[in-house]
Amino acid sequence: MTTTPTSAVIVIDMQNDTVHPEGAYASFGAAEHAKAQNVIDNVGTLLDAARASATPVFYSRIVVYPVPGLGGDNAPIFQMLAPDTFKFDSWGAAIVDELAPKAGDVVLDRTRMSVFNGTEINTLLRNLGVTDLIVVGAWTNMAVEHTIRDAADHGYTVKIVEDATSSLSAEWQHAAVSFALTNIAANVDTATASASLAK
Repeated sequence: MTTTPTSAVIVIDMQNDTVHPEGAYASFGAAEHAKAQNVIDNVGTLLDAARASATPVFYSRIVVYPVPGLGGDNAPIFQMLAPDTFKFDSWGAAIVDELAPKAGDVVLDRTRMSVFNGTEINTLLRNLGVTDLIVVGAWTNMAVEHTIRDAADHGYTVKIVEDATSSLSAEWQHAAVSFALTNIAANVDTATASASLAK
């Protein structure tokens, strides 16, 4: 007998341009902070636990389409992304090799910060009966935070896995997990999140 899952893991922007030492934002400190957080290995540990327990895994990638103006310039973050990073179908936009999606995982592309803005993830999660989200990825103070806020507004209970997220610096990470998200999501570590998925 199959039980309906109540949890899902959301992996945000674990892409070459975001966390790889040769990615576009390495010079901004992104790769260094990802290494300090051990984020790739920690996300991998959580994914192993999710797959072992048949917990749904959703990846989301931010992508930039090579059309001038298409991404918008209404906010500094969108100006920063264009035009030479996260290009659709490029190495920079690809998920890092260590965390390559596996059969049964869902990969959703988007052009905005939140996974809930521009993808059908809410419908897919509801179809599976998901009520609780475990969120990992990069960058904590940007796409991760946007997604968690939207998830809470959509009625989900959310956990952020602090050591399976990273940002451009420890300062930005601290601001997100210690202040911005304290009233939105439970802050857990990889070991705790992984244990919670054991059936």
